[in-house]
Parts: sequence; C-alpha cells; structure tokens
Amino acid sequence: MKKLLLTGFEPFLNHPINPTEEIVLRLDGAQIGEYEVKGVLLPVDFEKAPLAILDAVREVAPDAVLSLGLAAGRTEITPERIAINCRDGEADNSGRAFVDSKIAEEGADGYFSTLPIRMLVDTLQEKGYPARVSNSAGTYLCNNVMYTVLHELKEKQWDIPAGFVHVPASHELVIDGKKEMPSWSSRDLLEAVKIVIKALSV
Repeated sequence: MKKLLLTGFEPFLNHPINPTEEIVLRLDGAQIGEYEVKGVLLPVDFEKAPLAILDAVREVAPDAVLSLGLAAGRTEITPERIAINCRDGEADNSGRAFVDSKIAEEGADGYFSTLPIRMLVDTLQEKGYPARVSNSAGTYLCNNVMYTVLHELKEKQWDIPAGFVHVPASHELVIDGKKEMPSWSSRDLLEAVKIVIKALSV
C-alpha cells in the first residue's frame, strides 16, 4: 500500500484550538483509498517546523505529501496554488518573527503545488463541500512548510505529489475562542480531508 504523509499544526497565535491537529491525530494509521496515512503534528516554529517535516519525509518516504493548516476566516476548503520564498508576519509560538526573510537563500522565488488542486476542488464541490483554489498561502508557517517540502523534493528530484490545503475554523474553535468567524463542524472538516486523500488515489 502507498504511504501518504499528512501534517497539521498545533494551536497558534490567539487560537486555543487548531482543527488540523485533531484531523491529523484521527487519521494517523488510517487506510484511505490506496494510501496508508502517516500523521505528523508540526510545531508552530519557523525553525523547528521545516526540520520536522523534512525528517518525516525522509523517515516515511511517502508517495504523497498533504499538509494542512488553519485559515481562520475562510469559508471553504482551499488547496494552495503556490508557496513563495518568504517568511514574514506574527511571531511564532517560540516568539521568533521574521520580516521579508527568505526561506532558502538560493531557492526559487516560488514553487507551485504538485497536487491536482483543480481536481480536488471539483471533487469536494461534487460531494457538497465548499472549496476553491487559493492563490496565496501567506508568509507564515503554512507557506514556510509548503515551500520547504516542494524545495526539498525539487532538489532531490523526487517526483511525488505534494502541497498544502487550508481548512476553515471548527465550531469548537469559534466557541472556545469566543470568536466571530465562519466555521465548520469537526465532522465535515474530517470528511473533507478524507475526500481529498481518496481523490489523490485516482
């Protein structure tokens, strides 16, 4: 059976919950489509997160890499089109912040996702889940992780599908964090990610 590396993040900034954490923990070891899922939770740390995901790629030797992140405020599941060679924004969970900093000094300005993002969006919509392609993964940890993986695969000439998908907030995050933002049920978020993984088997 093929192996899929699935990553998510711990809570960050002022969010007491990160729904991608629950998704990764629940799907670790699951068999979905032609994939056995290996779930890895990443720290929200500009230095540690890239090292952790690269260690996981080397250890698991996956046939596909799917990274998840929270995009609080979005209403849809959004596969990201591109990662850019830039670190910027709020401080991470270790208090480290960057301004206009490159992820890889000699790396490309950007890398396009090698996931079939349009097909994933179409499949989710056909199943009744709101989805669209996103053209910006930002400059925070989500973009950092996406760029790091695609850069590594390019350098190693490892031809496997890899990319990043943002998910909306969960109802629990909105309630526990006393926030006003769109949210999905944890069940729907989990099912949507399962649909994405199964679609990658086609």
